[in-house]
Amino acid sequence: MNAATGIGTSAIPAPSAPALRVVSGTAPAGHRPAEDRPALRAVDEAREICAISRATVQAAIEVLAGTRPAQQLSRRLDPRCLAALQHRAALTRRVASGASPTAGRLHRNPSVRSVRACRVSDGVYEASAVVAEESRVRAVALRLERGSAAWRVTVLEIG
Repeated sequence: MNAATGIGTSAIPAPSAPALRVVSGTAPAGHRPAEDRPALRAVDEAREICAISRATVQAAIEVLAGTRPAQQLSRRLDPRCLAALQHRAALTRRVASGASPTAGRLHRNPSVRSVRACRVSDGVYEASAVVAEESRVRAVALRLERGSAAWRVTVLEIG
């Protein structure tokens, strides 16, 4: 036993690193190109939707707080959703600069607590999120639709 730490001196062996090997230019026999791999399973797709929803909701609340420009969400949000978010952010800034003492604390330290997603049909999901802020907890609902290149939020409702 070591007098300074109170821990025994028997060392735990470190895991051995795998040996490096030289690989020729050809792929191994079990390797399949990306186009031959199976499509995402429903579980993987639901996880992807939850991750996209979490990041989008966090960014949208930061837009309302004035700490993020709304244009950063232009690739993820439908143009109508983006315009509505910009309008609400402008209203929030105007209220926060007014005489109300609590208005300045709106949207402080937001963090997404949980996200749930539900598949509505092929290429369409609806998700809900719980966001905790400094002075309150709010709910957010979104609808995501698969576009030609990526998932897009077509409806965003922030409570």
